[in-house]
Amino acid sequence: MRNGVDHELVNGFVRENFGVQGTLRLHRAALGGDLLAAPLNVMLAPIFLCSRLTALLLAAVGLRRSSRWLLSQPIFLHSAVARAVEKRIETDLLAPSSPHCAALSDRQRRLLRDYTSVRTSVAEIFTTVVVLTLGYFLFRNPTPGILSLTPFVSDYMTQSSAVAGFPLGQSLGHLWYAVFPPERSASYVLMVGVGLALVASFVTTFAGIIADPVQASLGIHRKRLARLLEDLAANDAAGPVLAREHAIARVADVTDAVVSLFRMIRP
Repeated sequence: MRNGVDHELVNGFVRENFGVQGTLRLHRAALGGDLLAAPLNVMLAPIFLCSRLTALLLAAVGLRRSSRWLLSQPIFLHSAVARAVEKRIETDLLAPSSPHCAALSDRQRRLLRDYTSVRTSVAEIFTTVVVLTLGYFLFRNPTPGILSLTPFVSDYMTQSSAVAGFPLGQSLGHLWYAVFPPERSASYVLMVGVGLALVASFVTTFAGIIADPVQASLGIHRKRLARLLEDLAANDAAGPVLAREHAIARVADVTDAVVSLFRMIRP
């Protein structure tokens, strides 16, 4: 035990809950409301980032009470998977180390919820990697998000539909539309974008099935849990205001917007 953290207990928790079988058990809870919570949490993510940056600014100018109040406000919808993770942390990690401890304080609850909220950003990062990979291999272009992927997918679908319906056959259709590309309406692009966003939200909901074992094998889960337990045990610790996973996910969003804007304005 180092720094008051039972690392053997933490290692066992990670193996039990974030290995392949453990994360599959956890994600059973996602079959329901989480399918709706995932896209909403993606939309709430910029608000979460702004709230954390504002809290940092308030603390820097000495308004610590306002900063703490802002940090205590939940932004993300609390998913069933997040609740399951929190419950297992309480019963498997906190109860064995402090069998006679009282109920968690509001500060500790906030730290626990902040810990599980990181899973939302990790899932977004995973989805970004999937979209980026698809864009590169299918269209030979960087597509760091749905915004930049949508034009390529809508162009491909419009082209394929036009070729399939060409009256002189598909071979001549390929030649014809290579010279005279078919037009696509703005409403069609929007429809394709909405469809891709729904698919992306489904991927985000279940991203942990792959992301959890990877993070467990790299030791990321162990380090994050150990840090959480240290913060929970420290009476005066506020915990990290903004985890790096949140920042990385928002950088991906900004990159997606910049790439899309550049493609729109370039000649």
